Amino acid sequence: MSESCDVLVIGSGVGGGAIARQLAGTGAKVLIVERGPVLPREPQNSDPEAVFVDLRYRSNETWTSGERRFRPGQYYYVGGHTKFYGTAMFRFRALDFEARELEDGVSPAWPIRYADLEPWYALAERLFGVRGQSGLDPTEPPRSGPYDHPPIPHEPVLAEIEARLKAQGLHPFPMPAAVDYGGLCRRCGTCDAFPCQFGAKGDAERCLVRPALLQPNVELRTESFVERLVTDASGRRIEAAEVIEQGVRKRIRAGLFVVSAGAINSAALLLRSATDRHPRGLANSSDVVGRYFMNHNCTGLMALHPARRNPTRFPKTLSINDYYFGDADSGGKGPPLGNLQLLGKLSEPILRGAMPAWTPRALRTWLAEHSVDWYVMSEDLPHHESTVRPNPDGGVDLRWHRTNMNAHRQWVRKASGIIRRSGYPIVLTKPFTMDTPSHQCGTVRFGDDPRTSALDPHCKAWDHDNLYVVDASFFPSSGALNPALTIAAQALRVGHHLRTNLKAASS
Repeated sequence: MSESCDVLVIGSGVGGGAIARQLAGTGAKVLIVERGPVLPREPQNSDPEAVFVDLRYRSNETWTSGERRFRPGQYYYVGGHTKFYGTAMFRFRALDFEARELEDGVSPAWPIRYADLEPWYALAERLFGVRGQSGLDPTEPPRSGPYDHPPIPHEPVLAEIEARLKAQGLHPFPMPAAVDYGGLCRRCGTCDAFPCQFGAKGDAERCLVRPALLQPNVELRTESFVERLVTDASGRRIEAAEVIEQGVRKRIRAGLFVVSAGAINSAALLLRSATDRHPRGLANSSDVVGRYFMNHNCTGLMALHPARRNPTRFPKTLSINDYYFGDADSGGKGPPLGNLQLLGKLSEPILRGAMPAWTPRALRTWLAEHSVDWYVMSEDLPHHESTVRPNPDGGVDLRWHRTNMNAHRQWVRKASGIIRRSGYPIVLTKPFTMDTPSHQCGTVRFGDDPRTSALDPHCKAWDHDNLYVVDASFFPSSGALNPALTIAAQALRVGHHLRTNLKAASS
């Protein structure tokens, strides 16, 4: 079977959704193919047993890391990983776009600067309904205007912690969050790492894909897995995608291809599409595709006071960047450490998978009822041997060469001290691993030089005339902030570029 469209968008997460949103209403026939289904709204959306114990929504894939086999924290639905994200929508800092020295090496410069993305950051914040407050974060980059919506207010326990952080001379600020607070949001207590049963989360399906589908030129196909891309005889143009759509194999031809399958799967698709002319995979004359995988260095902290319970329902309202560019205790000297933000509220079923099996349920319940939960994040440097490679069974082999870990451990120690001084004498820690590749990025990097990058500054493949890759794989560095808003901003920028080119071609 064969069919055709003008633009084929592979993936319906932030990158693919933003491209479709920008091309909606044009004369181009845009087809979005998503390997997963629409995620149903059902009681299990907010059931920790279903989400964390039964792993109801997690992919059944088996990935490898050498000899090790594991079931990754991947979620394939319309809207991608944003169906489960914690709604954090940070702009990268202006210096994140520049080359910077970290303890383990150089965080490379981007081929664009913050000013190039600023108007697209502003548009992304509007589309996602981001709530926040400018002027409080000392590392905040320049803004063309304030947030459209005020921040989500702190619940009492967190308001008290904010006051104690300020008493330490720190500059806590409201975490920018994409939540329809005051509207659909019910502060249900299950947001971070859960799908939203009420449609209040600012995810890519609600904010990008569904609005694009209101235009007659945009179509969505679910349960459509792209096996490989096929080039023409010259190798310069992609002419078709080989797709398995609900069990039926077909070819979809298009004039333009946008790969937005996520940093791991986009790289795997390009590598699976190798030909005699492109033996290392498509877009890969530079040999960077599938290399330089990054995922941030992250550790969860559980802060406890034996006499204090924490009834907070929506905790992701507070963040600190005082140590983002250096050690605030040493006047900003020393290596950059990172960001501190609140995590979604832990519950007994969540702790069940994170603690030893012999831990009594009563203890897990007590811990969950008393804890204030934090997320410590540091930059992960790109490393040539941090790789994504497709396995013959359709899975992925993922190797992650850890970097910048001394700085991260230092930041965990300092963050633990900050939290203890805020009135919580017991702080437990647990590092995140590559089993949870929530912040995956860097595997199809963009740049100014085709010898060292796969994509140009508009995310077009140097090696192909009609192939773009628009998701976190384009990141040459990871910063130390959640990536979703930066993906959205660049995707909107690229989508505008494509819209302008399509309009010029049709006139």
